[in-house]
Amino acid sequence: MDLGLKGKKAIVTGGTRGIGRAIANLLTEEGCDIGICARTAAQIEEAVASFRAKGVKAFGSVVDVADGTQLTSFVKSTAEALGGLNIFISNVSAFGVSNDEATWKKSLEIDVLGTFRGCEAAVPFLEKSGAGAIVVVGSAAAVEVGGLGPRGAYGSVKAAILPYIKSLARDLAVKNVRANVVSPGTVYFKGGVWNMVEQNMPERYRQALGRNPMGRMGTPEEVANAVVFLASPRASFITGTNLICDGCITQRVQF
Repeated sequence: MDLGLKGKKAIVTGGTRGIGRAIANLLTEEGCDIGICARTAAQIEEAVASFRAKGVKAFGSVVDVADGTQLTSFVKSTAEALGGLNIFISNVSAFGVSNDEATWKKSLEIDVLGTFRGCEAAVPFLEKSGAGAIVVVGSAAAVEVGGLGPRGAYGSVKAAILPYIKSLARDLAVKNVRANVVSPGTVYFKGGVWNMVEQNMPERYRQALGRNPMGRMGTPEEVANAVVFLASPRASFITGTNLICDGCITQRVQF
């Protein structure tokens, strides 16, 4: 299926590894020009070189998404460098699984304000595109407690994003800009959170793996498939939704 993305302009925050990298890879494979940010210069250089090798324009910047000025400046300067913006993917998280006040503050700054600041900076460019799309990477922990991690900030801050994106979708629908969330369940990749749990807390890892009805965790590429579809013109009548991409680890009924 041709997703209709060739020549589109996209930004992905946290685009050098894991889910963010898989999203950026798929967007560039579909012919999108792209801008990414992350915290490590060497990883950005490698990723940008990989994207450019596919024949698309690619830019990257070192950005601390907790710094509102840095993030807003990155979005604006990258959209200008790309010559416009059709797609904004917010893939930022502090992964705050602890329940101390410092973790809550960091999670609110990165997961909530980082998403808000990035989306709001992107909106003017998306409106000008004539058919823009925002997709935020959330978490299934936002919709179901128990079994998806310990009590802590992570699920709560991911839940806080959902009404914001729904409101954004309703406000921007008249301007042909869509906004959606994709909420993954447990996702495994080398160097990722569950890989570290596997190495350092093997019993907890086995318990989490056992809760997956499919008998496995998801991959970054499987989440990227959902994100890129929602960002594409093929999803032109889907907006304001929270797509659970979790292999049915959650038990709630979606209605």
